[in-house]
Amino acid sequence: MSKGRLGILVGGGPAPGINGVIAAATIEGVNHGFEVIGFRDGFKWLAAGEAQHSKPLGIRDVTGIALRGGSILGTSRTNPTKSEDSMKNLFRVFEEMGITALVTIGGDDTAFSASHVAKRSAGRIRVAHVPKTIDNDLPLPGATPTFGFETARQYGVQIVRNLAEDARTTSRWYVIISMGRAAGHLALGIAKAAAATLCVIPEEFHGRQATVDEVCDIIIGSIIKRRADGLHYGVVVLAEGLIESMGEQGLIKAVPDGQLERFGKVMRDDHGHLRLGEIEFGRLMKELLTQRLEKLGVKMTFIDKDLGYELRCADPIPFDAEYTRDLGYGAVKFLLSPESEKYGAIISFVDGKMIPLPFEKMLDPKTGRMQNRKVNVAGEAYECACAYMIRLERVDFEDERRLAKLGAVVSMKPDQFRTRFGYLVGIK
Repeated sequence: MSKGRLGILVGGGPAPGINGVIAAATIEGVNHGFEVIGFRDGFKWLAAGEAQHSKPLGIRDVTGIALRGGSILGTSRTNPTKSEDSMKNLFRVFEEMGITALVTIGGDDTAFSASHVAKRSAGRIRVAHVPKTIDNDLPLPGATPTFGFETARQYGVQIVRNLAEDARTTSRWYVIISMGRAAGHLALGIAKAAAATLCVIPEEFHGRQATVDEVCDIIIGSIIKRRADGLHYGVVVLAEGLIESMGEQGLIKAVPDGQLERFGKVMRDDHGHLRLGEIEFGRLMKELLTQRLEKLGVKMTFIDKDLGYELRCADPIPFDAEYTRDLGYGAVKFLLSPESEKYGAIISFVDGKMIPLPFEKMLDPKTGRMQNRKVNVAGEAYECACAYMIRLERVDFEDERRLAKLGAVVSMKPDQFRTRFGYLVGIK
C-alpha cells in the first residue's frame, strides 16, 4: 500500500556524504511504500513553481552512489521564504505532485526553509531535515559532528601536509584560507592534525571584532619567532569566518587605497550572508603581510591558497559513509512515526540512537536560525592546539635574552619590540 510521495532535496554548499543520505532515504522510503521523488537544485525550481526539474528515484537509481562525492540531485542556496509567491509556488507543486513527506539535506539556511514548510503545511507534509556542513558549526547534541566534516578534514590535512613540505623545501610561507563561515572547526581541525605552524580562528577573539592589524601581527609574530630560531618557512591556516569578524568596513580600511573591489566583489546570498568565496581573502592577506614585513626590513615570499572547494565533493571516508546511511535511514523512520505529524525535526544521532530535534527547539524564534556551534577556546583541546603552534607568548617578553633575539630579527630594541607586539599577549 502506498504511503504517498516522499520528496528529497539538497540545499546549501556540497559536502561529502550527500549521496549517502539520498540513497539511504530512497531505499528506506521505497521499502516502506513511498514513491520517492528527487527534486533538482534544492528549492530553486520549486520556488519558481516548476515541477519538471524532478525525477522518480528507485532503489536501482541510487545503487552504488553512497560512496561517491557530490550530489545526484545538485544543490542551490535559493531561499523560498524570501517571497510569499515563492512559497505559494512551492506548495502548489507539492500539492500537484502529491508530496506528503519531505527530506531536506542542508545546513542552517536549508533547515530554516524546511521549518517553514513544516509549519505552514500544518501536518499535511511531514518534514525531516538532515544537517549537513563541512563547517561542523550546527549545534548537534554533544560532540556529534555534522556529516562531511571528517571527510573534508582528512583531505584538507593531506593537502596542508603537502604544502608544508613545499614550504620547507622552498623557504616560503603559505597562507591557507579554510572554509568555515561562522566557526573555526574546519580550520583548526585541519591545522592541528597537519601540524601547521599557526592557525587563527574567529573564536579566539572572544566575541569582539577581529581586526586586520591584529591578525597580521599574530602572523608576523609567528614569522619573527621562526626566524629567530633560523627557520624561514611555515604554514598559517586562517578561517574564512575572519572576513565576517573583521567586517566589510574593517577590510576596506585595511586596504591601502580603500578599494576592496581589487580583491573581489562584495556580494550577499539569498540569506543575507556575505559571499565569502567572492573575496580573495588570501591574496589580500598576502599583500598586506608582504607590505608590513618590508617595513620591518624582512623580505618574505608568500603563497596564498583557498582550501574548501577541493573538499566539498570528495568521496566520503568510511566514517561519513556509515554516518550518512544512518541519517537517511533515521529521517524516513522519523517520517513514519506519529511524532512527525506533530512537528518537523532535525535528525541527529546520539550514542547510536536516532534523536529527532524539533525545529521549534533548535531554531531561534527571533532569527529563525540555529545558534552556531563555536570552537570552545576555553577547553584543553584548543589549549593543546595553541601549545603546538608557533605564536608570540608572554614568556617571550619576560625573558630578556629571548626578547632581544626576537627584536633583532626586525632590527628593534627589546623595548621597541615589546611596545610594538606586546599587546598580543596582554602587555600594554
